[in-house]
Amino acid sequence: MPGLDELSPLLIANRGEIAIRIARSARALGIAVVGVYCEPDRDGAHVEVLDAAALIDSYLSIEQILAAAKRLGARSIHPGYGFLSENAGFAAAVIGAGLAWVGPPPAVIEAMADKARAKQLAAAAGVAVIEGAEASHDGDVDRTAARAFADLVGYPILIKALSGGGGKGMRVVRAAAELEQSLAAARREGVSAFGDGRVLVERYLERPRHIEVQLLADNFGNVVHLGERECSLQRRHQKVIEEAPSPALEPAGRDRIGAAAVALAKACGYVGVGTVEFVADSAADNFYFCEMNTRLQVEHPVTEAVWGVDLVDAQLRVAAGERLGFSQADLSPSGHAVEARIYAEDPAAGFLPASGRVMRWRPPGGEGIRVESGVRSGSEIVTDYDPMIAKLIVSADARLTALARLDRALAELVLLGPANNVAFLRAVITHPEVRAGKLDTGFLERARAELTGGPPEDLIDAAALQIWLEDSAGDGSPAPWRRSLAAIGEVAIIDRTLRRSDRSVAVRAHRAGDGADLIAEIDGVARRYSVERDGEAIWVGRGGEQFETAIEPPGAVREHASAGSLAAPMPGTVLELLAINGDSVSQGATLLILESMKMELAITAPSDGVVAGLELAVGDRVGRHQVMLEISTPLACSDGAR
Repeated sequence: MPGLDELSPLLIANRGEIAIRIARSARALGIAVVGVYCEPDRDGAHVEVLDAAALIDSYLSIEQILAAAKRLGARSIHPGYGFLSENAGFAAAVIGAGLAWVGPPPAVIEAMADKARAKQLAAAAGVAVIEGAEASHDGDVDRTAARAFADLVGYPILIKALSGGGGKGMRVVRAAAELEQSLAAARREGVSAFGDGRVLVERYLERPRHIEVQLLADNFGNVVHLGERECSLQRRHQKVIEEAPSPALEPAGRDRIGAAAVALAKACGYVGVGTVEFVADSAADNFYFCEMNTRLQVEHPVTEAVWGVDLVDAQLRVAAGERLGFSQADLSPSGHAVEARIYAEDPAAGFLPASGRVMRWRPPGGEGIRVESGVRSGSEIVTDYDPMIAKLIVSADARLTALARLDRALAELVLLGPANNVAFLRAVITHPEVRAGKLDTGFLERARAELTGGPPEDLIDAAALQIWLEDSAGDGSPAPWRRSLAAIGEVAIIDRTLRRSDRSVAVRAHRAGDGADLIAEIDGVARRYSVERDGEAIWVGRGGEQFETAIEPPGAVREHASAGSLAAPMPGTVLELLAINGDSVSQGATLLILESMKMELAITAPSDGVVAGLELAVGDRVGRHQVMLEISTPLACSDGAR
């Protein structure tokens, strides 16, 4: 086995915040770090922290990554998470090229990546598993077997991409009519994200908890667990908030679920850092094996905070052939940690991903606060990759203290630009059920309406005040002022009174001492607002909320799409066309499928009618609000003739 010095330089085959985080621990061990980047990341934050980086066409290209490693003189490769991190072929190719692989053996990755085989191994190790459909010889569940299983156990059932992870390729099917389309969608996502269209089908547990156990194993048969993480707060089967330890588990339950994870790791010959995921009932009394992630997890920092172990440091030491420096008896948790994933997405619009420039990024700081991000002010959020902007991790002595600290940190964070979920996260962690630890994987979807809403009225007023100050050269001139603003309409300020169509308030405003922010007094309440402008567009933010508007030129004529037109709700790529011009369609029929940031969205007919104006082809990119097609309603003549 190589020593730590023989891992240097280490090539990080990833991007963004995880590449930066791995580089930090590697450098602390004296290991030089190099990496790769694709064209959208040419000016990416992760490129700047590396000693050197090579341009490649795709983070999924094994050949190009190995060629980059040779060109950069790398002697080891860390895959991070996502992309090729759980690709056994990549691990084997790295080892075959004479490089050290920071991860488990290829055979273990292959076994655990095949969810059907992983379930068999778990059952053989004495770990409870969920009932599933009969698979064919290659592990795939076809349409006939899926339908037969659903008829046997009843709906809902769960379809999962066999080589999946991170919520990709998962569909809950609640009725027989949904089965065909859900199978097709899960297969497409499996091919897109993992190069594998096979699926498995299982009984779906209603309102389950998602609890995972962190494992660490060396090359000498030593395996320990570092407790569990509660990951039940999810949307689209992807985690949004994670915490350690789980509020549902007592010490005895923690020992039991930890022992099950260790048993599986030993049974499959695991080496390195890994995670066993379980689904459990609401009280976490009964848990069932879900899958094993043979890589570092996005949410690993909460475990590090509670258990005091640097998991990347441990990965590198294991890859260098060192033994674990501790036993299970040496490990014990202390305190509580919570992580919030900050995404470029619109929670009020069904969590549709967003893109665009980060106009301002100012992370919070202070005791017990850790921020991991791959963006900065000026970064572009593109549709090519996952829309996660950053991870905000807080730790404290107790759970409620940690939640309060996280709420304060989210309020202090400044993020102006693309739509984001910061305000939504604040609403989630202050919800009574979340504070009480009453969590399940469907909570966010059920409670979305009460967790989302429009921007506070004072943000809209502050946006008008910022434009007023700019128009008056910063002197707050009392002269009458009028402007037409997008999504607001006409706004006027006369005699220190701001008037909108539905609101009239007394106002005062001036720029903050540093000139970067706005101090606005609205109806006697003074607040500080973060503001940015790009051309005619204005962003105003406060306490995790943001509002965007634009100045409309005098006499501007607003364009409106026709009543039957369908505009793209998010930027993306046309993945599949299911209709052509002239087709008669029924309300709810799927017309086309968009893909953005690894998420699929079906565009459906809003009414019965005929498709017209469709000029798109598979592979075409569309912008947000771009009109894609129209549904026209034929007019019937009174005599029945056409």
